[in-house]
Amino acid sequence: MRIATRLNTAAIALTLASPVLAEQIDASLDTDGDGSYSFAELSAAFPDLTEELFAEFDISAEGLLDAQEVSEMKKAGAFPMKQG
Repeated sequence: MRIATRLNTAAIALTLASPVLAEQIDASLDTDGDGSYSFAELSAAFPDLTEELFAEFDISAEGLLDAQEVSEMKKAGAFPMKQG
């Protein structure tokens, strides 16, 4: 019975997390593994990304986008989804 309960809990958690996961960018683009995305990392995959657009969503002004900033960029429809 415990295994069934754990499986149900895991299934519910994955279901609730799915929209959040869908908003995140592919983690493989984080080439240095620091958990944030530099302009160089994102522009390598998305050549249409401009420095101005990147800076507009870099709320922390540290030259990196964290997962929340990328999510906000995607929600605003500003993310250049044409992958190069």
